[in-house]
Amino acid sequence: MEILGIDVGGSGIKAAIVNTETGELISNKHRLKTPQPATPEAVATTIQKQIKHFKWTGIVGCGFPTPLQHGKCLTGGNLHENWKGVLVNELFKNKTGNDFYIVNDADAAGLAEINFGAGRAKKGVIIMITLGTGIGSAIFVDSKLLPNTEFGHVLNKDGIVFEKYCADSIRKNEKLSFKNWGKRLNEYFKHVNLLLSPDLFIVGGGISKKIEKFKSLIKIDTPIVAAEAENEAGIIGAALAAKFEIK
Repeated sequence: MEILGIDVGGSGIKAAIVNTETGELISNKHRLKTPQPATPEAVATTIQKQIKHFKWTGIVGCGFPTPLQHGKCLTGGNLHENWKGVLVNELFKNKTGNDFYIVNDADAAGLAEINFGAGRAKKGVIIMITLGTGIGSAIFVDSKLLPNTEFGHVLNKDGIVFEKYCADSIRKNEKLSFKNWGKRLNEYFKHVNLLLSPDLFIVGGGISKKIEKFKSLIKIDTPIVAAEAENEAGIIGAALAAKFEIK
């Protein structure tokens, strides 16, 4: 099955056509900048541009970077406060005419890794952590997704939300060395490890390509590996989520 996957991020909106049987992109990836401010109407217009670029008439899977419940935004996440309460699938369908299946962006990345990447055929509790504009989480138990978790929003010892303390965007904005950033990540992973006792952590996001620069600074017994799909995981997983919904 071929499905258009779209990955909405804080800085870019990426899309490609995915073969959902193999997890391969069968088109070139197309990226547009996330509009600023990222209001619902502005993002919907960018989604419409992606649909037109691919001349796509079928269903669309879309990874979305806000807390979700049945496709409805619970907050604006790192996009815009006006997203709260918006049914994303209805907004995008009204704009484009396509049927949309919406999934949290970290859940999408996790689906790609569980089906085709670093978590394939792995048993037990596997946690995908995406490090980017914010921190996303996806939890799998024997390959089954527990959707809509938000473990980037747990608090550190000083009462600061962890994604405001050690997301990759914080590393860049505060010009942290990998050593100093790694110390912050160590606090985060130790905390999540204590709460959930997983069998494996998979680290996603663009920074996963540089995991060797900070992995040794995270002092936990649980194995930590880089996502294999890297920046394509969100696109692949979004398409997979749509495939699973229509079965």
